[in-house]
Amino acid sequence: MEPLTTTYSLKYSVPKARVFIVFLSMVLCTTILCLLQHRFFKPKIKDFYSFEVKDSRGRIVSLEKYRGKATLVVNVASYCQYTDKNYIALQELHREFGPSHFTVLAFPCNQFGESEPGSSQEIESFAKGNYGVTFPVFHKIKILGSEADPAFRFLIDSSKKEPRWNFWKYLVSPEGKVVKFWRPEEPIQNIKPEVASLIRQIIMKKREDL
Repeated sequence: MEPLTTTYSLKYSVPKARVFIVFLSMVLCTTILCLLQHRFFKPKIKDFYSFEVKDSRGRIVSLEKYRGKATLVVNVASYCQYTDKNYIALQELHREFGPSHFTVLAFPCNQFGESEPGSSQEIESFAKGNYGVTFPVFHKIKILGSEADPAFRFLIDSSKKEPRWNFWKYLVSPEGKVVKFWRPEEPIQNIKPEVASLIRQIIMKKREDL
């Protein structure tokens, strides 16, 4: 009976060996595919200008169009204690330095004191009608919580500073990196030198590239 037992053991072990080989092959293939994906399909590191947002009418806008400029990104509100002072200062800044090398980008948000209740188009009309705003006013967004707009979330993650109220300002470089941020009560005189310095760098670089 001994030979029969040996034969049976060999027959029984063959399928197990095959399963092991197939499993090993699958693991090997998966590892190779992961390595290839990491080597040739590395995820693109995002910057601010790599995002898309919506304009006041809900149309998709690529922020790529602002690459190469210095931008001051602001969460705006129409009915806030800082509204008058900030809209006047932002338009002054945009008029002085824009639009070739600089622009203000306004993102309405109703998450602070519910001080931006209107529709996106109403907000844009309010800003243009009351303050002569010539910089872009985008679609109303959320900037806090799980529904936060990805572009604004990038600013927060990069600066490690989350807005606590309306009119927080983030200065973004021509390459899409956050350079500095300011709280709503910060005087425009403190912001101007930083914007001017960034614009000088842009102009010097353009001259060097000629």
